[in-house]
Amino acid sequence: MESEPKDPREAKKVICELIDDLEEELLHVSHAIHENPELGYEEFQAHEILTSSLISHGLKTEKSAYGIETAFEAKAGSSGPVIAVLCEYDALPEIGHACGHNVIAAAGLGAGLALSQLAESLNGQVRVIGTPAEEGGGGKVRMIRKGAFEGVDAALMIHPAGSEVERITSLAIEQMKISYTGRAAHAAAAPEKGLNALDAAVLGYMNVATLRQHIAPDERIHGIFTDGPVKANIVPQHAGADWYVRSPTRAGLESLKSRVIACLEAGAKAAGCDMEISFSEFPYDDVVDNRALLNAYISNAQEIGRDPRPETETAIVGSTDMGNVSYEVPAIHPMIKIAPEEIAIHTPTFAEYARGPMGDKGVIDGAKALAMTVVDCWTSPTILPEVCEEFEELEGVRARRTNTP
Repeated sequence: MESEPKDPREAKKVICELIDDLEEELLHVSHAIHENPELGYEEFQAHEILTSSLISHGLKTEKSAYGIETAFEAKAGSSGPVIAVLCEYDALPEIGHACGHNVIAAAGLGAGLALSQLAESLNGQVRVIGTPAEEGGGGKVRMIRKGAFEGVDAALMIHPAGSEVERITSLAIEQMKISYTGRAAHAAAAPEKGLNALDAAVLGYMNVATLRQHIAPDERIHGIFTDGPVKANIVPQHAGADWYVRSPTRAGLESLKSRVIACLEAGAKAAGCDMEISFSEFPYDDVVDNRALLNAYISNAQEIGRDPRPETETAIVGSTDMGNVSYEVPAIHPMIKIAPEEIAIHTPTFAEYARGPMGDKGVIDGAKALAMTVVDCWTSPTILPEVCEEFEELEGVRARRTNTP
């Protein structure tokens, strides 16, 4: 650049101008990803589109980063605080980008490209990290275990929604697969010789249904039968079920999970059957948004005409592997409005908005708000110390670091 700004306000102005100059490219990226929805760990085209853009702008870019074929990492800057801007780009089965990950990807790309132009002059470093398979595949969890966030001072991303909200009302989640084994018998000739695996599954389901009236209002348990009998005159030897258990915190999840397991085990014991549980390899933690970092984002969002509201006014509830990141490094996950409030995410209608004018505006505004917040982290003498102090006081951070595989 001919003139590299040193003043933070001037730097933010330049950042916004750079993103405006990138608008055509960023919207092309968003639309291309939207038009070819790819499931978790299959985001080959999105990976190529995003990394090609980063490389063309001169960023040092690693494809298939951290041993994951559709992950990537791009870097700019040689010294100073390291801030990660995260991209998501996987889609949902049948309903495509109904979570708007094309917007997340393009906004993260735009922020990273603009920041790369000022990193040296502002004495900062930016990493654009492509995180696949958020929709249940635990891409960020795998990347954490591979060291993707080592040396990172803070991590930021935006997520589209029907409301402008400071943060997601997140729930930690554990997924469990249950397998029941009984003993087959002729249901008419010798039913007394059988042990009914379906009974074990049904009794466990009923126990959990009874438990639901005694859990907290913000906790969730939901399950389905996945494997059952094939003929009514045979005592079922096998049955299966999938269960999701959610709670606002990881600690609360562990407590609730043990109660659910007790219900399921009681059903198996009553039916005289064996029960095996396999847990998800990648449980999701709750998102702990760093308030000092979030306040900086809110201020910058307001500067460009956005007005993020407290989640107490408009709650958007869900689970995301960004929660796991927030226990590793200070992080934020604000929601940016790209659709009317009555349009819920994970619906076909929301997918349409993610490709429409409101989605396009979310790409550009999201890129600006993220990039401006990174400028604050690089230049403010107080923000990062406050961010780090708050993070170190977060309950469970040291324990989670110690116990992470």
